[in-house]
Amino acid sequence: MPDSRPNVLLMHAHDLGRHLGCYGVDIETPRIDALASEGALFERQFASAPQCSPSRGSLMTGRAPHVNGLMGLAHGDWELHDDERILPQYLSDAGYETHLFGLQHISQDTDRLGYDHVHSEGNLYPGVSPTVHQANRGRNVASVVESFLAKSAYEAPFFASVGFFECHRVEERNGRYGFDAGYYRADDPESVRPLPYLPDRRGIRHDLGEMHGMVYALDEAVGSVLDALARAGLVEETLVVFTTEHGIAFPRAKGTCYDAGIEAALAIRYPGVVDAGRRYDDLVSNVDVLPTILELVGANRPAGLDGRSIAGLIADGVGGYDERDRIFAEMTWHDTYNPVRAIRTDRYKYIRNFWHLPTVYLPADVFASESGREVREAYGLPSRPYEELYDLRDAPREDDNVAHEPRYRDIRRELSAQLHEWMNGTDDPLLDGPVIPGDYDEIHSWPHNEP
Repeated sequence: MPDSRPNVLLMHAHDLGRHLGCYGVDIETPRIDALASEGALFERQFASAPQCSPSRGSLMTGRAPHVNGLMGLAHGDWELHDDERILPQYLSDAGYETHLFGLQHISQDTDRLGYDHVHSEGNLYPGVSPTVHQANRGRNVASVVESFLAKSAYEAPFFASVGFFECHRVEERNGRYGFDAGYYRADDPESVRPLPYLPDRRGIRHDLGEMHGMVYALDEAVGSVLDALARAGLVEETLVVFTTEHGIAFPRAKGTCYDAGIEAALAIRYPGVVDAGRRYDDLVSNVDVLPTILELVGANRPAGLDGRSIAGLIADGVGGYDERDRIFAEMTWHDTYNPVRAIRTDRYKYIRNFWHLPTVYLPADVFASESGREVREAYGLPSRPYEELYDLRDAPREDDNVAHEPRYRDIRRELSAQLHEWMNGTDDPLLDGPVIPGDYDEIHSWPHNEP
């Protein structure tokens, strides 16, 4: 390990999953692919939650959403617990100057996060709509980072969180949600490869072609940031992490605990320390990213984390590595109540649904999309079973629920017990009954009681 601590550059994207060339998708993403080839790429990185704020909260705290308190969207009156600490605060303790570029979506109050410098446009504050995040499109964010690096506007070592708006849907005409094709370079719907877990229908191809335009813009923005880092002569002394927070904004992906919903990209580059050109198929959760960064920079690991470091797997001169045999995922609140907990092993996925729920939950932006129109009559109907079990070897698309087949009885019981043990050990409030929404007090307020 080098004697001095590296700078840390964490880049993160919206609603992208692993929809990248380096993960075998039929799309050209040369800059992100090159970054992956220069470091370590994780084939099976999963998010703690299939939605923005809870997953991002886990990335920044190393703890599950129901542990850190962020069980719903930050603009939906959910917040981290008051005593919860996040990555920039841990790095600040270790002597880092901390910078925020682009969006964050883990607090309604950006100031609460404690960055030394906030360079973003469109910050989230109380009373501000999350549409403000659209100011943080890749081209705009990359330009600010480029200027920051060109002017050496930092004290080393620095930590920079760089959040890109892409690939989040936007509200367009007539309340429809799409990928802003007028702003981006979309692909011809007939040229895209259909998603394996959805029917091959016109509206889904339409949306996929539009989303590709956002992916191209994101790839260019990542490349611009990396070029600026090279021009500043900082490549060798910077730990670069690129990740995504959950799956793409399509049915059976975003908002579900199926693999398409919780899949996430993870590439880590640190020249001379992280082995280059390696691909790992170990099970990894995004709660593991924070302890990994802290170990790679030689900072103290805080107590009480759900994540475990993977630095020993990918880096020379680092301690041991505790391999995962399972990851957990969850969802509680989004635009509606969708209480779900899940456990995934190398071969099996076990999902518990804790309410009367539609067959497939569709977040509002997916429901009101061309893709959503193609499937919502079938997916929006009740009722999802309380238990789902998938043999991922035989049904990788998670389309054959074997929870009640006799030959899977022992597997079902074992995974059920493991999931319950995890929920119980982490004081999951869902075990005590339904979780009330973050704005419960507002719902139950009465005008005649107002001062």
